Amino acid sequence: MSVMDSKDILKVLPHRYPMLLVDRVLECDGKERIVGLKNITFNEPYLQGHFPGDPIMPGVLQLEAMAQVAGILMNQMFGGNGRIAYFLAIDNARFRRVVRPGDQLRIEIQFLRARLGMSKVHGKAYV
Repeated sequence: MSVMDSKDILKVLPHRYPMLLVDRVLECDGKERIVGLKNITFNEPYLQGHFPGDPIMPGVLQLEAMAQVAGILMNQMFGGNGRIAYFLAIDNARFRRVVRPGDQLRIEIQFLRARLGMSKVHGKAYV
C-alpha cells in the first residue's frame, strides 16, 4: 500500500513529465524517513540516446530522483507552502550497478539535519 500515489506527488512536487522521477511513495513518517519508487520503462525519453541498443538510466537522473524524494520529505516535515526544495550538493556518490528498463528504483532517504534553511539528508537507491 502506498502512502502517496502519482496524484498526491503532483500536488507536492513542481516537476512534471518528463522530469518527474518519482512514481510512488511507499513509506513516509513525515519526520525523518521516506521511501520512494521509480519504475524504469522503455518509453523513458532519456533512454532513446543513453545508450542506443543498451539503454540505462543516467546516474545524474538517479540522483535527481533521490532529490525529488527528499523534496517530498522536506515538504512533509516543514510544510511546503508553495516552496521548492533545491538540490544544492552531493557528497560521496557511488554507482554500483546500472539501472535498466524493467527495473524498479527504490529510493530511501534519511533526514540528518536542518540549518539556515537548508537540510542535509542521506540517500540510497536500490534496484
